[in-house]
Order: sequence, then C-alpha cells, then structure tokens
Amino acid sequence: MNTKGKVFKYPDNVDTDVIIPARYLNTSDAQELSKHCMEDIDAEFVKKVNKGDVMVAGWNFGCGSSREHAPLVIKTSGTGCVIAKSFARIFYRNAINIGLPILECEQAAEEISAEDEVEVDFDTGVITDKTTGKSYQAQPFPEFIQNIIKAGGLLKSLKK
Repeated sequence: MNTKGKVFKYPDNVDTDVIIPARYLNTSDAQELSKHCMEDIDAEFVKKVNKGDVMVAGWNFGCGSSREHAPLVIKTSGTGCVIAKSFARIFYRNAINIGLPILECEQAAEEISAEDEVEVDFDTGVITDKTTGKSYQAQPFPEFIQNIIKAGGLLKSLKK
C-alpha cells in the first residue's frame, strides 16, 4: 500500500481546531466538514489538494481536543498521508481508528518542502522525495494496524 502526491507543509503544534475549526462542527457530514479543512492556517488547501497528496508537519501535530473530526476531514479531503515529527497521542489513535495513514519521521518532516512530490510506501515505511531524490525511513505500522488502515478504519476492519 502506498500514496504519491504533492506536499502541503505545516509548522509545529497544528491543533485540531486549526485542522477543522469548531465553528463548523454543527454537522457530522464528513464531505461538508472537509470543505473547511485547514482553512484557518491554509485557506487554499481545499482548493489545491488532490487525492493522494501528503501533509508534512512539525512536532505535536493534532494537539488540542480529542475530536475524531480532525483526522476524518484530512482523509476526506483526499490527503493520502500525514508525515510529522510527532503526533499528539489522541490524534494518532483517532487517525488509525478512521483509517488515515500517518508516519512519524523527524528527518523527512524537517527536510521535505512544500510542493515537493513525495511517495510513501506504508508497508516498508520508506518515504521518497521524488523532487530531491532523497529517501527517509519511518517506522512502518505493524501488520494489524496496516490492516485497520487498509480496511478504512477500525470499525470497517472489525466488520470484515
């Protein structure tokens, strides 16, 4: 399993209210919510993101509230993966629960630039910056977590 796309780059401490502002949480429709993904930090994100694109961020991505809406809108927007130096623990778990692939890799998060083309192999954890030719090694998920992500989330994996 892998994804390939253009990079959207974000700083440290991107909180869940930046990922999906609370003012929009009057609906549970993921498609509707995804129209507002990242708008307070990157107003052009939803206009530019394509299926498979990759978010790259600094430390503590997804900090703040425990709302599952944050990884859900990232996934629903078409984003194929989030790579960060670190994730807030509740965001990390919520991402797996809804089937959003995420990888921690400090060097990749530091060196990959916005607009670079990146390919991610989730089975091996290899992140390749096609723009620069550099590769990075993240710790791949164990097989059981990969199966949850491949199924589209925890509930879908349990139904299988």
